[in-house]
Amino acid sequence: MKDQHKTKTGGEQIKVKVHMEADRKAMQGDTSMLPDPDFHAKTTYKIGSKVICCLEGARIGIQYETSFAGEPCEIYHCILESKSFLEKMTVIEHTIPFFLPIREAENDLLSSNAMKFIDHVGELLQAYVDRREQVRLIKELYGNQIGELYHSLPYHMIEFVLDDFDCKVTVSVRYADLLSVLPTRIRVLAWPIQHSKNNSTDTPSKNVPARLSYAEDALRTMSLPEAFAEIVLNLQQALQQLFQH
Repeated sequence: MKDQHKTKTGGEQIKVKVHMEADRKAMQGDTSMLPDPDFHAKTTYKIGSKVICCLEGARIGIQYETSFAGEPCEIYHCILESKSFLEKMTVIEHTIPFFLPIREAENDLLSSNAMKFIDHVGELLQAYVDRREQVRLIKELYGNQIGELYHSLPYHMIEFVLDDFDCKVTVSVRYADLLSVLPTRIRVLAWPIQHSKNNSTDTPSKNVPARLSYAEDALRTMSLPEAFAEIVLNLQQALQQLFQH
């Protein structure tokens, strides 16, 4: 094992040790599995979905465990270091997605309150995984009804089109910030599909989309998959009320 660890980079070694610390905590209480004595000198904390480990030198390793609907997702790592007790801690390594604002959090929080920074990064990661997995789930469950789907890298802007109905329905959601799991700016529009007929002198007013307020309310209060199911369930009736006179 030691030879294998020597071939790893310094950052990978630290991540391995953080993993080993988490495994040691899971093993405690089983007398048939004795932990490595080297870890007795280290302090490890399990706080919610975070494992915080004091590493060699003035370093702290944090392991972030994310989940969705009770199922585990990715594990992320962040390594903090302070050159001395008089200097603020800095992030020296991490596996956090580049589009999440860890450097902003470092500048705003880490110098004044390390624990607040650690908690904030954990909330950022979990919210990102929640939004991403909600989108993955609607694609998995309703992919045949979604014509187009676009999203930003952190999934805080999402747009998709429903084209399996008599109208084209466009859905646009925006989240207030990267900590949110429910959107705050929502617009759902139904666009009447114009069928080619012999008398195709449709006036422009017939092409004006109508807002689906019931769909916007569902997206505002439910997770994306739950809201999608609610929208589809009531869509035909809502379209009939809007466009059939």
